[in-house]
Amino acid sequence: MVKNSFISVIPQEEKNKGSVEFQVFSFTNKIQRLTSHLELHKKDYLSQIGLRKILGKRQRLLAYLSKKNRVRYKKLIDQLDIREPKIR
Repeated sequence: MVKNSFISVIPQEEKNKGSVEFQVFSFTNKIQRLTSHLELHKKDYLSQIGLRKILGKRQRLLAYLSKKNRVRYKKLIDQLDIREPKIR
């Protein structure tokens, strides 16, 4: 199970659910679930809207983390295997 392995990687003081890493991780899980759901149900437009909202939230959190702490951002990107967004 990916969830348990990632949470054990987070240091003890950051295991709270309010940390940016945990929030990005939970958004990533939701995105994966919704993506697999939408592969079966292509016309589920409400789920598509929900997916776009979650993607935007995760993108904003990642932008915040990259500005505040670039090392933690790079580590999180590598652990979750998320492609780094292009900075304009």
